[in-house]
Parts: sequence; C-alpha cells; structure tokens
Amino acid sequence: MSLPPEKASELKQIIHDHLLKMDIHGRIREVLAETVRNDQGGAHRALSETDFLHALQRRGIIEDVMKDLHFTQVGHHAAGRLQTGSPPKPATHFVDKNITLLQKTDIDPSRRHLYVQVLGGKAFLEHLQEPEPLPGQVCSTLTLYLHFRNQRFRSKPVPCACEPDLKEGFLLEVYRDGTGGCGKMADATAMLSLCDPVHLVLIRTDTSGETALVSSYFLDWRAVLGSPSGKTCFAVELMGVGSECKVPAGVLTVSLELFPPLTETLSAAVVSTQQSLERQRTAEKERLFLVYAKQWWREFLEIRPSNQSKMVKIFAQDENGVNRPTCAYVRVLRAGRLLESPRQAARFVSLLAHEKAPVVGGGGKQEQWCTLMAFLCRGKGDCEDHAALLCSLLLGFGLDAYVCVGTKAKGAPHTWVLTRGTDGSITFWESLTAHRYLHRAIDPDAPPLAPQPKPSSPYRTVGCVFNQQSFLANGQPSDAVELCVFDFQNQSRWKAMSEEALKSVCAPGSTASLPPLPPLCAPSLDPAAASNQLELEMRFLVSEHRKDLELATVWDDHLSYLLSSALSAYELERCTGVSCGNEEFQDAVRRAVPDGHTFKGFPIHFLHRNARRAFATCLRSVFCEEIVCCRGDHVRLAVRVRVFAYPENACAVWLMFACKYRSVL
Repeated sequence: MSLPPEKASELKQIIHDHLLKMDIHGRIREVLAETVRNDQGGAHRALSETDFLHALQRRGIIEDVMKDLHFTQVGHHAAGRLQTGSPPKPATHFVDKNITLLQKTDIDPSRRHLYVQVLGGKAFLEHLQEPEPLPGQVCSTLTLYLHFRNQRFRSKPVPCACEPDLKEGFLLEVYRDGTGGCGKMADATAMLSLCDPVHLVLIRTDTSGETALVSSYFLDWRAVLGSPSGKTCFAVELMGVGSECKVPAGVLTVSLELFPPLTETLSAAVVSTQQSLERQRTAEKERLFLVYAKQWWREFLEIRPSNQSKMVKIFAQDENGVNRPTCAYVRVLRAGRLLESPRQAARFVSLLAHEKAPVVGGGGKQEQWCTLMAFLCRGKGDCEDHAALLCSLLLGFGLDAYVCVGTKAKGAPHTWVLTRGTDGSITFWESLTAHRYLHRAIDPDAPPLAPQPKPSSPYRTVGCVFNQQSFLANGQPSDAVELCVFDFQNQSRWKAMSEEALKSVCAPGSTASLPPLPPLCAPSLDPAAASNQLELEMRFLVSEHRKDLELATVWDDHLSYLLSSALSAYELERCTGVSCGNEEFQDAVRRAVPDGHTFKGFPIHFLHRNARRAFATCLRSVFCEEIVCCRGDHVRLAVRVRVFAYPENACAVWLMFACKYRSVL
C-alpha cells in the first residue's frame, strides 16, 4: 500500500512521538553499553547490527515497542477517509527534501567513541517573531555542522525558531596520535592529552538559498572524562560572529557520552587543571610572539620610514573576534582524490562565492578572516578566505605557495596567491577567478629605450607575503608589484620573521587555541539529476515568457543535446586553461542547421542553481533576449544545462540558450 506524502509524514511523526515517550534512546544506550561490556571478556571483534538486534530482542524492547504502538484509521480505513474528501491531518514537522541516507556502521568495541548529542536549542532571540512554518512551506533553516579530528558531520536542516528543533546525535571516534586505525583503545589519561576541540558551526539558510554564519564554537569535550557515569549534559552558549561576537546568538543543550564507558574516570579537578595548564601555556606562547612581533616591526620601520604605509598584515581577526597570526590561517591541505591538480584546486576555490563580511551601518569594510571550517560550511567568504584556502591546497600539491597582501586598482585592499617555480619564475593566482598571471619585474635601472615587460596582472602594490611557516615584509624602496623582485632569500629586499617564532604559535598542535584543519568533503550532489532538473525549470520559464509575448515554443531536443559538448569544453577550459573540442561542436551545429536557416547561441555561467534567478540574469543580456524572444519562420529553440560538482557541493553551472530559424529577407 502506498501512502500520500502527507500521510507518510503523519505516520512517521506518530512513531517518532511514541519512541520519544518510551525513552527508546536511553534504553538502547543501556543495551549497547551492556553488550559492549559483555563482549570485552572474549576476543575483540566488531559488533554487527545483527548482534545488536538480538540483544534488543532478548531484552524485549522490540516487543514492547510493537505492543504499545497502535494506529487508527490505517489501511482501508485511511484510504476510504481520503476518498470521501476528508482533509488529511498536515505533517507537524519540517521535511528535509535533501535527505542524505546515513550509512550504518558497526561499532568496534576495541575503539573509543564519543557520542555527541544535541538535545535542542533555545533563546535564539533573532527568530523570536518567526512564524510557525506551514506544512510544505519553504522557510529559513538552521543547520549544525561539526568537525572533530578529521571527521565531519552535519545535522538535518530545521526551521528557524526561537527554540529550534535541533536534535541530532554524532558518533565520533577518539583515536590517539600515531596509532592510526589499529592502536590500543585510548584510556582516560591518553584522552586528557587530546586538546582538539569539537568545532560546531551553525549556518542559517534563507528561502532563496543564501547562507549566513550564525555562530562558530569550539567545544572542549573532556569534561566527560571527569564524570563518574561516563555521561554529562550541559548548556552551550553560542555567541554571534564578526561585529556581534560579544552578543549571544542562542543556547544549545549538549550531551556527551563515551563508548565503551571508562573503567576508571578522572576527577573533575584533574581535568580542569589540565585545561588550565593548556590555557596558560598558550597564553604565554602568544605573549612571547607578540613581544617578538613588536620588536620585529620596529626594526622594519627603522629600515625606511615609508615602510609604515605598506600593507604588512601580521595579525588578523577571525569570525569570533580572536586575533591570530595570519600564518595560522594557512596549512598544508591535501584533497585526496577530490581534486586532481593545482589548476582544478584553483577552479574549486573560485566557485565558492565572494562576499565581504556583513557590517551593520556604514563605516567601510568590516575585516573578518574566517577559520577554514566556517568558510567551507558557509560556502562563501572574502578574498582573504579564498586566498588562504587556495594557498593551503597549492602547498598540498607540493608548490612553493604564499599569500600576498596588497592592493589592486584604485588602491582597494586585496589578497591573492603567489607560487615560485624552481627556475625562479613567479606566478600570481587570483583565488576569486582562478586566473593566472606570469610576473616579470620591470628593471628601473635599465636604459630608457630598453624593452620592458608590460604588467599583466591587476595588482598594484604588495606589502607582505606569508604561508604556514614564513612571513616576509616587502623592504624594497617601492611596493609597486611591477617593480617588485620576489627574491625572498635577499634580506635587503625582504625582511623575514623568525621561523622558530612562527612555529611556536602556528605549527599544528603548537597551541590549544589553534583551530584544527578540517578535511574537504566529497560532493553529495548528483550532477546529472541536478542538470536535468534545472533544464526542465528553464524550459518551463522560457515557455511561460514566450506565452506572455503570445509566441509559440517548439523545442529541438537534438539541438539541445548538441550543446552539451560546448558546455563541457567551457568548463574544461576554466580548469586547465586549454581550449578544445570547439571544431567538433561547430561541425555538429552546421549539420543540424539546414541551409537557409540561422543559428544563434548564448552560453552563461553561474555559481548557483536557482532557475528564476538565472533566467532573470540571462534576460538582462540583449543577445539572450534575442534568442528567448526569437520571432520568425520555423523557429526552433534549444536549452542545455550542465552542472559540474566539486568538493563541498560547490557547483559550476553552465547554461546555453540557442535557436535556429529560417532567414527571411
């Protein structure tokens, strides 16, 4: 028997409420802990789903659930009621259309796991006036993202509310450094030395799909090590970001539990002492680096008074208003199988939208460098975020890469990436567009008639360059990019900071306050399905637009299919810088367009998948409007959409409109 969507939602809600009433989570946890304890006596083996179901059956939990669960007006009664026209009861909860099926996994009883459970939110006062969403209504949502020791998770989106229904569980593996995947189980003492926090990032998505960073919080999970029951529950106050970093955004109730439970727990005093020592050690390292940075800056100013005006960026504030050395924002990041080349990495970074940090009121630009996790979850950021990510990826590909801080046209502050070849060649990478520029410096001492290279890049001045282990300030008489020689070993041109000093605060694990580096996530988007869906929507919009103009619409499916090769070639060119396949496309179009007919095509590129927004943008082009509103004899229209998916669900969307018609003189 198939149920309509609203009935299926109602049925799920009844079962969900019943399970909550029975405290099924608590009973399952008890059985799981007991099963793991019993299994520890024998040889260590992975607990399978079947073993766990047998344990639940032995305890009679499954029988209790089925015995107490009663449905009324189900089956033929429900069908009859629907046929009589009785209105179905609406679903009382938000339905996530983009459901990612969770993979079932066996819990290895020889490995330690941390179960982080979010039990709900409250006091999100910004959404106090938010109306209750109606069933099926599109509404703004909140999504919680989590990162812990190379593991990333996300919650299902829930409607924005003063008390959002954020209820999720995340099973995290706690492993010791150097043990890989087969070391002995981490005990309480070993886990106490793991200062990696659980990074929580809360993102709001509005009805048009635009995202905003609500909060970024580092949760120290080690309080559970001092809990006699092996479980602890507490409230986490999330603060705002940027200019609102001192204002509470809301409160989450969080429960932490260890599996298997600890045989010996630590005292709460030991845990708090360890945390206090780490804070003191971090504060001392940061204080010593600040003293060194001040002395280094004084020395730099003594070289030349004009150095005062150069853009030398030693520190930058993150989304929480914390001052960090700029070198801490760059790390060696390897993308595994997700990205195949440095140029593909540049293409991926350019697909993350560019947006300056939001500021309330006027007063110019609000500076905010985001941690990598916050940038990836939000899917957009400023040029500094893009440049730091691209530099990290290029370092992962083995290049000698640096972030440059300077200005572009009209003196606007900007950051970009520089790579140095083994032959001394200098290449600039624009992280917002993936464009590359070969730098050749002008020799100011050359004779007046000697040929000089023309500036190829849009950059005007450069004040400093840095990566994860180096920071160099431009000490040359002029900071103009066209005159700059990027010979970093020449101390008269570039003043370097001590690598040891930088390592003390920027190296991985050097301080407890350094945000951990998250891995990139593979795309969950199906490019073919997304392309088909967007193409159908575009066909509908074109047909409706032409109907308003009292024009008929006849589609040519064969011509639409031929446009695919052009769109594929455009994306390949953006990735590699090499154009190919154009001859085949032109030949195919000539064969598809009869003699005496005219062909017109209009390709365009987007970073989003909103059909109405894309169509409105297309119509602003005179060339596109000519095609969409084409009048004539034997007019045939074609449209093709190709969605190319990259890590983090970043999308390159290529769209092409075309038409052919008989030319009438």
